[in-house]
Amino acid sequence: MAGSPVRMCVSSCFAAPLAVRCYSHAKVETDEEFDSRWVTYFSKPDLDTWELHKGMNTLIGYDLVPEPKILDSALRACRRLNDLASAIRILEAVKDKSGPHKEIYPYVIQELKPTLQELGISTPEELGIHKA
Repeated sequence: MAGSPVRMCVSSCFAAPLAVRCYSHAKVETDEEFDSRWVTYFSKPDLDTWELHKGMNTLIGYDLVPEPKILDSALRACRRLNDLASAIRILEAVKDKSGPHKEIYPYVIQELKPTLQELGISTPEELGIHKA
């Protein structure tokens, strides 16, 4: 009975999922494309506060610390929206995301220093927030 139609049907039913299993058809995004996508997102002239917060929540949810150029764009969006609290919260989130890697946050602040000065944004440390 090895070649019976029922057995062939049953074996083909179990083989079918293996033949069609695909993980993703999505194009793999390079680091540069990822950065560019987020810079473009935060640079939209009609970006509102809700979109700023949604974008930052999504970005902070990734397993990475955002590049300074993305943060620059987000901080400029905060300035356009006159939202100083969000700008400071972004810097706090970057510090938290840096985790045990103590060299990341100072590097990010160093890279953002010209932007922070231009926009008149103080760091949490300059404001005396979270001194511990």
